Parts: sequence; structure tokens; C-alpha cells
Amino acid sequence: MADIEARSEVAGSVWKILTEVGQKVEAGDTIMLIESMKMEIPVTADAAGTVARFLVAEKAPVSEGQLVAILTA
Repeated sequence: MADIEARSEVAGSVWKILTEVGQKVEAGDTIMLIESMKMEIPVTADAAGTVARFLVAEKAPVSEGQLVAILTA
């Protein structure tokens, strides 16, 4: 099984995690929302897979390009 990395496109904080570990997602599904400059920016799955783990928690700060979740194909 290959790992699929989900990264934040912006610096901000994790506003809401919308999925759970073990949940199957399709390419383009929103995994979590990052709040940046009062905007909600989605972190989406690049490919279909299963959420394996989160590397951040809600309200945690994130930087641009930071790895925030791992999915397995």
C-alpha cells in the first residue's frame, strides 16, 4: 500500500477535521479545513484512499506545505 500525503497549502491553524481515521475518501474530498486570514482553506485528498492518521489536531498551527495527514491507497 502506498502512502498519500495531505499537506496544508497555507499557513494558519486547523479549524476543523472533517474525516476520521479509517474513513475512506475519494480524490478531491475535503479532509480538514485550515483557517488563514479569516478564510477556510480545504485540505483535500489527492487520490482515493483511507485516512491512516492525522499529524495535527484541531486549533493547532500549521505552516505552508506542512504534512497534516497520511492516507493509504
